Amino acid sequence: MQREQALKLVKEKIKNNNLIKHCLSVEAVMKELAQYFKENEEKWALAGLLHDIDYEQTKDNPKQHSLIGAEFLQEQGLDLDIIEAVKAHNEIHGLPREKRITQALFCADPITGLIVAATLVLPSKKIADLTPENILHRYREKGFARGANRQTISCCQDLGLSLEEFVALSLRAMKKISTDLEL
Repeated sequence: MQREQALKLVKEKIKNNNLIKHCLSVEAVMKELAQYFKENEEKWALAGLLHDIDYEQTKDNPKQHSLIGAEFLQEQGLDLDIIEAVKAHNEIHGLPREKRITQALFCADPITGLIVAATLVLPSKKIADLTPENILHRYREKGFARGANRQTISCCQDLGLSLEEFVALSLRAMKKISTDLEL
């Protein structure tokens, strides 16, 4: 599946603009991680873009989130690695995250929310003004952006990345698409 077709599916299935921006953010981080690890950028980016394809459909039933999405993506003929990563990104299922793409999607998902929240508390509200140090400071504040699960973010270490490296890489990725994110 090409990116254009994937983005069209996302926009058909997801109506909330902030959720679409979240998918774009995770796509950017996954692409940056693929570049860093010299993995298949297109595959990793698609996993990020499509990871919440069923979110609005399953918002009232979190136990179904990612399972319905993975099934839909399988019907669309997507690569098995993408399907497995999408399914395992919802920790409620307790699925193993043995492949690097699966580990990457798991920790990429929440870091994007932390970065957006850290951007929005800046006086300028511009991601260009955000630094890794700002994010790390906010990461340590337990009450800040509670939805950005710190334990999940720290799983970047399973990829062999320090928290500092992962934050810097994720921020760099999201800065590249700041116009799309309206940040």
